[in-house]
Amino acid sequence: MVLESAIAEEVITNNLKQFLLVLSVSLGVATLPQIFTWFRNIPYTLLLVIVGLGLALVDVRLVTLSPQLILFIFLPPLLFEAAWNLKWVELKRDLVPICLYAVFGVVIAIAGVAIALNQFVGISLTTALLIAASLSATDPVSVTALFRELGVDSRLVTLMEGESLFNDGMAVVAFGFLVALSLGTVELEFQPILLQLFTVVGIGVAVGAFIGFGISYLTQRFDLPLVEQSLTLVSAYGTYLIIEDLGGSGVIGVVTTGLILGNFGSRIGMNPRTRIIVSEFWEFLAFFVNSIVFLLIGDQIRFASLGENLQIIMVTVAAMILMRAVGIYILSKLSTSITKSEISLPDQAILWWGGLRGSVSIALALSVSTTLPEREKIIATVFGVVLFTLLVQGLTIKPLLEKLNLLGDAPLREQYLEFVARHVALERVLEHLQADQRPGIDPEFRRYQETLIKGELVDLRMEIDKLQGEYPNLQSFTTEQFRGELLAI
Repeated sequence: MVLESAIAEEVITNNLKQFLLVLSVSLGVATLPQIFTWFRNIPYTLLLVIVGLGLALVDVRLVTLSPQLILFIFLPPLLFEAAWNLKWVELKRDLVPICLYAVFGVVIAIAGVAIALNQFVGISLTTALLIAASLSATDPVSVTALFRELGVDSRLVTLMEGESLFNDGMAVVAFGFLVALSLGTVELEFQPILLQLFTVVGIGVAVGAFIGFGISYLTQRFDLPLVEQSLTLVSAYGTYLIIEDLGGSGVIGVVTTGLILGNFGSRIGMNPRTRIIVSEFWEFLAFFVNSIVFLLIGDQIRFASLGENLQIIMVTVAAMILMRAVGIYILSKLSTSITKSEISLPDQAILWWGGLRGSVSIALALSVSTTLPEREKIIATVFGVVLFTLLVQGLTIKPLLEKLNLLGDAPLREQYLEFVARHVALERVLEHLQADQRPGIDPEFRRYQETLIKGELVDLRMEIDKLQGEYPNLQSFTTEQFRGELLAI
C-alpha cells in the first residue's frame, strides 16, 4: 500500500513537471512577437506548431499526446468557448449553409478521400475510410483568430466557426461508426446508420439543452460571479462526460450548452459585470488550452514516419482539398437556392482554403484500436495532413484575404475609438482639476498635473488627426457613430 502511494506521488510529480515545462515553452513562444517584430506576421497558434516541430526535429518530446487527453481534457473548453461567443442571431441567419457544410460536407469529404486512397494508393477501403473520417472535422482556430485581428466580415467568421463546431460532432459520430464497422460490430445499412445518427445527436442536443437552461435559471437566483464562472466550467466538462456515458455526442452537447449559456443564460442569469468576468475567463482558458495543443501537435511529429508515408499523405492532401472545394461550392449554391441569401465567391474561396485540420483529427487517429494492422499508417497520414493544413494553408490565408479584398478596417476603427475614449477621459480629468479648487493642495502639484494632461491631450489630438488624414473613411464612421449617440440621447 505504501509502495503504491509512493508510485502514485511520483507519477503526479512527473506529470506536473511535464505540464509546467509545456506551459513555459508555450508562454515563451507567446512573447516572441513582442521581441522580434517579424513573428507578428505568423498567427500565434501556427508559431507554436513551428516551435513544436523544432523540438521534434531534435527529438525533444514534451508530453505524449493521447486521444483521452485531447477529447476529455482539451476539447470541451475549446468547444464551449467558441459556442459561448457565437451569437445566435448571426448563427440563425446562416444555419442552413452551416448545417449543409457540417453534415453533407463531412460525407463528401469522407467519400472522396476514401475513394482516392483506395484507387490511387491501393489502401484497403477500411483504412481509407478511417483516415478520411479522421480528417473530416475542420479546426480553423488560427484562421478565425486571424479574421478577428484583421477585421474580416463577421459573417465569414460565423460560417467558419459554426461549421467547425457542428462538423466536429458529425465527424466523431462517423468515425465511431466506421471503427465499429471495421471491427464487425455493426452492419452497413442505411436505416441503422440514420437511426444511430439521430440517437447520438438527439441525446447530445437534449441533455445539452437541459443543462444549459437549468444553469441559466439557477444563476438567476443569485449574483456570485466566481460561482457562476465555476458553473460554466463544470457544465463544459460535465455535459461532455454525461452525454458520452449516455451514448450521445459529447461534442454536440457541449456546443448546445455553450450556445444556450452564451446567448440566453448570460442575459437572464448574469449581470453585465459577471458576464464580462465569465467571458474573460473563457478567453483566457481558450488561449491556455490552444497554447498547449498546438505546441504538442508539432512536438508529436515523427519525421521518419512521415517520410515512409509521403505518397499517401500527398494523395490525401490533394483529395481533401479537391473534395473541400466540391463540397463548399456545391453546398453554397444549394444554400443560396434555399435561403435566397448568397455567399459570395471570395467568401467561398476562403471557406475552402481555410478548412484547416487540427486536434480533433489527431485525437480520432490516435484512438484507432491497436488491433488494426495499419494503425501506424493512419496516424502518420493524419499527422502529415494536419501539418500541411496548418503550415501551408494557415500561413497563406492572409495573402489570400488581401488578394480577394476581404480585409476589413475593424482594427483601425478599434485603435481610433481607443484614442477618442482616452481623449474624452483626459478632458474630464482636466475639467475636474480646474473646477476643484479645494484648499490644502500644493499649487505646483496642480500646475504639474495640468501641464501633463494638456500634453497628453495634444499628443492624442495629433494621433487622431493623423488617422483621419491617412484614412478618410474614418470621417464617415465618426459621423455615423456620433449620429447614433445623438439618437440614443
